[in-house]
Amino acid sequence: SSFGSRPEAAISFFVSICDMVRVKAYELRSKTSKELLKELDDLKSELAQLRVAKVSGGAASKLAKIKIVRKSIARILTVYNQKQKAEARKQYKGKKHMPLDLRPKKTRKIRRALKTEQKYA
Repeated sequence: SSFGSRPEAAISFFVSICDMVRVKAYELRSKTSKELLKELDDLKSELAQLRVAKVSGGAASKLAKIKIVRKSIARILTVYNQKQKAEARKQYKGKKHMPLDLRPKKTRKIRRALKTEQKYA
């Protein structure tokens, strides 16, 4: 490491990197799907640039940033998928049939069991 015998310099260095990109899930939830996809594209292109820098012997700051960008991409995808699922649930609410992935998981035994209205019929 180029920080030598100054661990506090290394710590402050990495803290500053973490603050650069870090996206918060609660901030992402307030954005629209289009905004999320745009941010996703930006982060993916940034990740590609960082990987190029890694191959060409980039600075330590860029190498440390790769992990943060990857995690940020994962956060965006998670929030986006949750939004999509919530929309689908809303669309199928009150319908007779629902896609399998939107139904409650529970256990096979519970799903096969009689419903309460069937038990006391």
